[in-house]
Amino acid sequence: MLAFRVLSKGSGNARRLVVSAAAKVNLALEVLSRRADGYHEIATVMHAVDLSDRLVLEEADALEVRTTAPGVPTDERNLAHRAAAALRKAAGVDRGVRITLDKRIPVAAGLGGGSTDAAAVLVGLNRLWGLRWPAAQLDEVAVELGMDVPFFLRGGAALATGRGERLAALGGAVLALVLVNPRFPVSTAEMYGHLTPAMYSDGARAQAVARALRGRGVNRLAACLYNGMEATARAAYPQIGQMQAALVAAGALGAAMSGSGPTVFGLARSLEQARQIQRRVGRARWECWAVRTLRGPAIRIRTNGAG
Repeated sequence: MLAFRVLSKGSGNARRLVVSAAAKVNLALEVLSRRADGYHEIATVMHAVDLSDRLVLEEADALEVRTTAPGVPTDERNLAHRAAAALRKAAGVDRGVRITLDKRIPVAAGLGGGSTDAAAVLVGLNRLWGLRWPAAQLDEVAVELGMDVPFFLRGGAALATGRGERLAALGGAVLALVLVNPRFPVSTAEMYGHLTPAMYSDGARAQAVARALRGRGVNRLAACLYNGMEATARAAYPQIGQMQAALVAAGALGAAMSGSGPTVFGLARSLEQARQIQRRVGRARWECWAVRTLRGPAIRIRTNGAG
């Protein structure tokens, strides 16, 4: 079991918290089989990156989510709302919270935006409501919200197996990446619905990425990048292949799709090179970011107190 880490500044009885929630990329993603319960067995290497949503949590009489992000629901369909409701029920408390969500991670993009928001709410409310729950208790709530949520409670890099809930921490150097998003969402359920047994693999590619991360060889890592859902996604959305080709042509050492897409990332030698690639690839129809991976927590409490 991984240790629970969250970066926090300040202490005491908070009435308002500002929480940063980082995105992730899948450096490798393999689908191994379909389970009897309808889920899929996977092997994936996830790494948190420094593209983050910002959430403000304030004490309130009821559960409320506010956001100006287009297309983001504010009711029970929102994972942040569901996380607050699930924690309140599990803790047996009669508390409320007003969540103001500043979305910077694109929606349905393969970057875990909803899951990291849910993890941020769990971590923040654990503090705001004075629960003092240990990691194992938060994990029990997190896994019911989504398989990526336990990863975001920790951050860094991890090899995830099972449905994604079994995590083994990975080390390695900080990586520079370029993220490219085509400005349209893709349904995770749709992508998994296109999978056939012929697309299943044995987990060896995820293990190879894990070894490359430990070895800290960026060229070796670039050669190992893999996403077993990529071919299906490229067939349905040709822009995914176009973005990959553009990244490699602009100097990326390797490129792959993250999660179920449609975001594609390219691996660079340095942050400066990532910024150069970003400038070369950036187009009006694509959104691009030069980012670094995070070795520390994905969820960071930036501010607490009444002011």
